[in-house]
Amino acid sequence: MDVSIINPLLTAFTEVLPQLGFQSVERRKVSKIEAAFQYNGILLNISLFGTVKGAILFGMDIEAAKKFASKMMMGMPVAELDAMARSAISEMGNMVCANTCTQFTKIGITDLDISPPTLMISENGEATLPVPKSIVVNFLIDDIELSAYVSLMNK
Repeated sequence: MDVSIINPLLTAFTEVLPQLGFQSVERRKVSKIEAAFQYNGILLNISLFGTVKGAILFGMDIEAAKKFASKMMMGMPVAELDAMARSAISEMGNMVCANTCTQFTKIGITDLDISPPTLMISENGEATLPVPKSIVVNFLIDDIELSAYVSLMNK
């Protein structure tokens, strides 16, 4: 996977999350990962179709997901990941991935579409990405840790 393919996602994060009420979006570590990986907490999967295809997944532990959903719901307390909290996190994924597609149009890739988000919750879960060598970008969003798994390739 070409590492430069993550640039539209990085731009999307820095543009969208402040609009949702987050004050600080800090990119931390960027590393390559194998297709299969373990996770604890939530994993939000959105697929991209077109010239660039694959998946973007957002992962957080359960407590981070509750804090994230609370922030998106204007500070409303979130004691559990109920339907409203899961919907808030899914909407963030939609917004970031839609903006990612917009960022791709700025570099001439105009035929992209995204799938509806699929949110998975698991302890000791395992996921497999569609591209054998993918990238994980760790973010600190305010005080919330989020990992973005980018598994995209050009056709």
